[in-house]
Amino acid sequence: MGARADLLEAWGAHLAQGRRRSPHTVRAYVATAARLLDRLEGRGEGSDWASLATLDAAALRDHLAARRQEGIGNVSAARELSALKAFLIFAREKAGIQLATAPRLKGPRIKKGLPRPVTPDEAVNLAAGVEEDAAQPWIGARDRAVLLLLYGAGLRIAEALSITGAALPLGETLTVTGKGGKQRVVPLLPIVRDGIADYVAKSPWPVERDHALFRGARGGPLGQGMVQRAVARARVVLGLPASATPHALRHSFATHLLEAGADLRSLQELLGHASLSSTQIYTRVDAATLLDVYRNAHPRERG
Repeated sequence: MGARADLLEAWGAHLAQGRRRSPHTVRAYVATAARLLDRLEGRGEGSDWASLATLDAAALRDHLAARRQEGIGNVSAARELSALKAFLIFAREKAGIQLATAPRLKGPRIKKGLPRPVTPDEAVNLAAGVEEDAAQPWIGARDRAVLLLLYGAGLRIAEALSITGAALPLGETLTVTGKGGKQRVVPLLPIVRDGIADYVAKSPWPVERDHALFRGARGGPLGQGMVQRAVARARVVLGLPASATPHALRHSFATHLLEAGADLRSLQELLGHASLSSTQIYTRVDAATLLDVYRNAHPRERG
């Protein structure tokens, strides 16, 4: 194995085992590091940890400038910079530098945004549409149950698909493992519990404590892509906007709770956000709703 492969293997192992990052994040961060190493290799640099530890902000700036010429946008550039800073901190630690820090370099300014939340009726219709469009009844019940978890409990799709048979029998709450392996307890509405029970009753696969609850057609763990494709098909049939995605259902859960009077701290716990700042972006959506109410109700606006 060459030096480049050794560096990437160590980086990936650190992310997966030391930092407990998701497989998706590990793949993305390793790929980002690989692009940097490829560019350095062309210059005869970056062959070991000591060499990588000497990279400064100018080197990162040059690399990202080249990436921008390849066509990546502000959001992708910001993500790559974050991944590269983490990689260089790791490189400096491997090189024996104590209290290692990343090169000081600000990323591009990006506008934080959210998918447009679907309405409660759209969310229910989407779940029903996915069920009706499925090739087999048990697959329809499965997909409907997953979507109900996203909208009814605010789960990330990866969190819903990571639930195992050990979660059964369901009660009024569910313990979910989120990002970084952090656990939280979320309430389960009767419609969500009933949807999961309907899927379990129809599934041809036995419930196993250590196996994924939601199974694919061949019995393996259900993949995110299958759910996303099912939603895309149902969205076309129902005439829903392209913003009606599985991810948007979680945002809709948060938005509707905030509109109904939920406080940010409670919403933070339900969503599993590490910091309140991640939750505060939903106040923009709520503010838009308040503005609509004001415009429709204030005498001077109506007059």
